Amino acid sequence: MTTAAVFGCTGAVGSQILATLLAIEAFSSVKTVSRRLPNAQSPKLQALEEGDISKWGGMIPSLSPKPSVVFNAVGTTRATAGGIQNQWKIDHDLCIENAKAAKEAGVKTYVFISSGGTRGFIFSYVPYSKMKVGVEDTIKDLDFDHAIILRPGMILGREKPKNAFLEYIFANLNKLGQGVQDKAGADQTIIGRAAVAAARMAEEGKAPSKYWVVEQADILKFGRDEWKE
Repeated sequence: MTTAAVFGCTGAVGSQILATLLAIEAFSSVKTVSRRLPNAQSPKLQALEEGDISKWGGMIPSLSPKPSVVFNAVGTTRATAGGIQNQWKIDHDLCIENAKAAKEAGVKTYVFISSGGTRGFIFSYVPYSKMKVGVEDTIKDLDFDHAIILRPGMILGREKPKNAFLEYIFANLNKLGQGVQDKAGADQTIIGRAAVAAARMAEEGKAPSKYWVVEQADILKFGRDEWKE
């Protein structure tokens, strides 16, 4: 049985990763490290509260049993962080520190929730894209046994939308056909399930490559179309 650790467990996708891990038998122990405790409860959950995010990475080696899989769903917005520089410290610097700490701690599989479209010609110049690309490239260079990068489109189904108007539009694209919405975004639950499904495949030796990028189509495939508890 596998032990997993989740960072960003109180966010939209991170909370769904946590809920999925707790609901399936493939993971016998789940650890979380966060500034506030998650709402989820389970006998196999050990939730650690740490307000100083600079200490998160250093806590990985002390987790017992040692996680073989780490999920990083940490993310914020410029507005919430109080400016682009503060957002960079979380979405870029903190995530890189976490990945390096996981590698040093002997974590075998590292799963990072990134974002779709960040490597496009136009969007590659946007600060947000540079943050995500920087983290992805670092994870690749760290040479985990398995590194999995999820690049979802618009995250739908949030209780507290980051952009209510835009998310409302994307959420209603299915009225034009499910295929239209599928190209643009996915519900947070689907993304969370896809992250767990990909990690399970890696642990079972079924990942297509050592460094695996899971794009929008496969997120829908693993988290919705082929999902089994």
